[in-house]
Amino acid sequence: MTRASPGDRIIIQSGRLGGHDRDGEVLEARGAGGTPPFLVRWSDDGRVSLVFPGPDAVVHDGSTRVAPSPAAGRWE
Repeated sequence: MTRASPGDRIIIQSGRLGGHDRDGEVLEARGAGGTPPFLVRWSDDGRVSLVFPGPDAVVHDGSTRVAPSPAAGRWE
């Protein structure tokens, strides 16, 4: 199961040809022990949403900078 902590980065990979990946900051893990759902602020539009990540999601420790794919948007 995917786990995250506040400050971690989550990248949701697009499953569509020509689609773009999304990159965001985990603000809160609402499940027990850092499990989903996650409250995420998206870097492309600044909106906040509740995310139940699927197999296309990757979480990176917030202490490590991971560059999103070029289509994922900008860094904040």
